[in-house]
Amino acid sequence: MRNKEFKVGVFAVIALVALYYGFYFLKGIDFFTTTKKYYVVYDNANNLAVSNPVKVNGFAVGRVSDIRILPEMNHKVLVEIDIDSKIKLGDSTKAILDSELLGGNFIVLNIGDLSHPKNPGDTIEAELAKGMFELLKNTAEPLGSNLQTTLGKFNIVIDNLSRNSQQLDSIFRKLQATPDILNSTLLNANDKITVLSGNFTDVASNINGTLNELKPTLKNLEMLSDSLKRIELNKTMIRTQQTLASLNETLVRLKKGDNTMSKLMTEDTLYVNLNRLMLRMDSLVEHINHYPKHFTSPLGKSHKKVERDLKKMEEEKKKAAAAAAPATKSN
Repeated sequence: MRNKEFKVGVFAVIALVALYYGFYFLKGIDFFTTTKKYYVVYDNANNLAVSNPVKVNGFAVGRVSDIRILPEMNHKVLVEIDIDSKIKLGDSTKAILDSELLGGNFIVLNIGDLSHPKNPGDTIEAELAKGMFELLKNTAEPLGSNLQTTLGKFNIVIDNLSRNSQQLDSIFRKLQATPDILNSTLLNANDKITVLSGNFTDVASNINGTLNELKPTLKNLEMLSDSLKRIELNKTMIRTQQTLASLNETLVRLKKGDNTMSKLMTEDTLYVNLNRLMLRMDSLVEHINHYPKHFTSPLGKSHKKVERDLKKMEEEKKKAAAAAAPATKSN
């Protein structure tokens, strides 16, 4: 029996604790988060109650924890709010008291600038949100004044129209006469257009006759241009034939071999003589390079000395060739 009583007692305690925490949880109190307390002073609480939410950008970050009246301050209302410790407030923060369409009230925090932060326990600036009817009133007042001004201007326009009705009647009479004037103008224009069309027909026929007369002339011009082209072509062919004949005569003379050009082309005597001359010039230049005194001394050298120097130069060439032969073999 004692075990049953103990179990019943424990169950009752657990149920009471759960009921207590559940009650405060439904009121918006979260025991697992840290909060900070701030105060707001309103002239009118507007049916604000404890546990109403405190929101930032539409998200609940706290609740109203207490509401008290302040007799010493003309019965203003002091509201204590608990908000999440992560939310930081500044001097420009405003607590706006707002209400929903169905009557639920809540506080909206407009954070603002945080350059001068507020500490827990400070008082936040209070502000009342404008209701729907007040917004409609503020919107309707300028609209009504504008509508009244518009109606006044419309009345002035109506008065001006009534004063100018006689002028409008005269204008309408003139407008009625306008179609007759337009009809007469169109008839005159139609007659003139008929005359112009006849003139254009005559001009077109004259142009056709002139073109028919010009056709033989154009044919003659075409024949003349063809004749001129043929004459120029015949002259060119004759000149070409003359040039080819002269070229054939030149080639025949070259083939006969009785002139200087044919001999140059068929005989190698000039080539041989030129080759010998180049070899002698080469030996002369080499002799000048090795023995310039043979040509620069005042009286020159005797023929024997020159032959001796030439033999000596040939021996040196042979020695140089003999020395160069083993080097080429080793490579």
